[in-house]
Amino acid sequence: MDPSPLERGQAGKPSTAQPRGGGRSARLPRDERRAQLLAAAQEVFVANGYHGAAMDEIAETARVSKPVLYQHFPSKRELYIALLDSHLTGLTELLLGALNSTTDNKERVQAVMRAYYQFIAGDDRAHRLVFESDLINDPDVSDRLETFNKTFADAVARVIAEDTKLPPLEAQLLGRGLAGMAHVSARYWLETGGDLDLDVASDLIYRLAWRGISRFPKET
Repeated sequence: MDPSPLERGQAGKPSTAQPRGGGRSARLPRDERRAQLLAAAQEVFVANGYHGAAMDEIAETARVSKPVLYQHFPSKRELYIALLDSHLTGLTELLLGALNSTTDNKERVQAVMRAYYQFIAGDDRAHRLVFESDLINDPDVSDRLETFNKTFADAVARVIAEDTKLPPLEAQLLGRGLAGMAHVSARYWLETGGDLDLDVASDLIYRLAWRGISRFPKET
C-alpha cells in the first residue's frame, strides 16, 4: 500500500539472510525508509494480527534485510507502537482540525462526524490496526488509546461547556458520548462494507448528535 500522512515475527537476533523475491531494496533517506517499513508492518499486522506477525515477514514485505529493519526498530513491539503513534497523531490532528474549522457549533458537529468517517474510508487498515488489534489490552497500547479518546472528548467537552454553560463533568460526559457515537457508528458503517454512501451515513449521525446536544439550554 502507498505511504500516507496517517502511515503510518518475533523479535530476536537479526538474521543476515537477504529478503526473498527481488533482493535488497535501494538505499533510501532515513525518513523514507522508516515510512516504507511502517507501511510494510501495517500490511503484515492487519493481515496476521500482532501476535501472528513476524519480523521476517515484515522485512520481506518491505524488501529489506532484517538487519536494516532492526536498525530502525529494535523489536516488533517498538515497530507496532511507532505505527500506532503515527496513526493516533494523524487521527487526532484530523479531528481537532475539523472541530476548529468553524465557530458554528452545528457545522462543527457535522465536520467532526465527516472527518471520522473519511478517516475510516480513506484507510480502513489504519482503523483496524488502531482499534481492533490483538494487543489492545496491553498497558502501553491502552494508555495511548485512552490519551487519544480523552484529548478528543475533552476538546468536544470544552465546546459544549462554553455553549451550554453546563458544569465541566457534565460537559465531559457529553463529550465522551459524542466521541463514542462517531467511533461506534463509523465502525459499524465500515463493517457493512460501506454500502451506504459516506456523506449520507455521516450526515445521519451528525443530525442525531446535533438534535440531542442543541437542545441543552444555554444560561441566560
